[in-house]
Amino acid sequence: MLSGVHHIASICSDYQQSKHFYVSILGLEVIAENYRVEKDSHKLDLKLPDGGQIELFSFPDRPARPNYPEALGLRHLVFSVRSIDEAVNYLKVHGIDTEPVRMDPYTGRQFTFFSDPDELPLELYELYLNSEGSLYAGTASKLRMLR
Repeated sequence: MLSGVHHIASICSDYQQSKHFYVSILGLEVIAENYRVEKDSHKLDLKLPDGGQIELFSFPDRPARPNYPEALGLRHLVFSVRSIDEAVNYLKVHGIDTEPVRMDPYTGRQFTFFSDPDELPLELYELYLNSEGSLYAGTASKLRMLR
């Protein structure tokens, strides 16, 4: 029935600041950008490297998202990376703080969290390279089976 995730939608408080973050810092490609007069709202469609999309909306006077304690619903957005160390260093150069890098006890992979301009929790998750050099999200035991 399902074949994948098409897009993830997020509402931001400062459209230009969030556009800069996702396009200029995270490097996402702009697919389309529209201003909807009737809603006083921007809509920015962004392309992820794997073909997925993020829709970034701005609406006036939206309440802040409760993060601590975590509210019910979607928890955070996770981006896969080839090297957690390179990604963390890249973010640091651009003035973005990350939490300390941790190890996922179930997969053995490294990950860390950071936030977008509206404090939306974002995660970086380091993936394996399989024997063909492709990114692989499986566990260490499954990776050994690939070799």
